[in-house]
Amino acid sequence: MNDFDFLVGTWTVANRWLTDFLDPGSGWEEFPGISRASRHFDGGASFDEITFPTKGLGGLTLRLYDPVTGKWSLYWASKRTGTLFPPVVGGFADGVGEFVGEDTYNGVPIIARFRWSGITPGSAHWEQAFSADGGQTWVDNWYMDLTRQTEPALAGPAEPQAT
Repeated sequence: MNDFDFLVGTWTVANRWLTDFLDPGSGWEEFPGISRASRHFDGGASFDEITFPTKGLGGLTLRLYDPVTGKWSLYWASKRTGTLFPPVVGGFADGVGEFVGEDTYNGVPIIARFRWSGITPGSAHWEQAFSADGGQTWVDNWYMDLTRQTEPALAGPAEPQAT
């Protein structure tokens, strides 16, 4: 539990993805994002919304910890489709989180893998890979490098201005 507490707050996100997630030769595209994450269930749940302003896209991730299995289930929902994707499941070891699950991409059955690494108070790295051959080979297809935004100080009520 509490593995995703590091993510709480607002982040600037540098994205780099393959234009076709299963074709390593399809070419890379880079674009910015903004992520806002929160903690719930005393650290047993994490929620974030990410927007990609130059693409008009966005999504939500819900992360839930199962205390019986000691595993996290991560659910992604796309603004574009309005659907909840199947979860990737896993956990953290030695500062790296790995989460795997079955899905489809453009009608092709795949295994999806998410990895979190390089986690510091001010930065983190996320990556996604797909396998269309049962996990024998992987195509790394999306990288996110997150940089924490400075949280503004909470201000009290505005003082009336003399005119």
